[in-house]
Amino acid sequence: MVSQSDKSRTTVDIYGRSYHIRGNEDAEHIRHVANLVDEKMRGIHEVNKSLDTTNLAVLTAVNTMNDYIKLQEEYEVLQKLLDEKEE
Repeated sequence: MVSQSDKSRTTVDIYGRSYHIRGNEDAEHIRHVANLVDEKMRGIHEVNKSLDTTNLAVLTAVNTMNDYIKLQEEYEVLQKLLDEKEE
């Protein structure tokens, strides 16, 4: 189990706001993830400039989860193909 003192603490900027994030990953990884979130939010904002920050954040989360599920499904298909090939 990771203790609170072992967690990385990092300040990141997402969509013009600073956030203090504490997690198990190293600071570079946390900054990378935050940068991806920031890019996704800015990309969605370019398409729909009328969204307020809350709606923009929710839409970003929904889009990100959709991307994750698609990748997970692709991974499962590839894993099944590998398993079949090994048999």
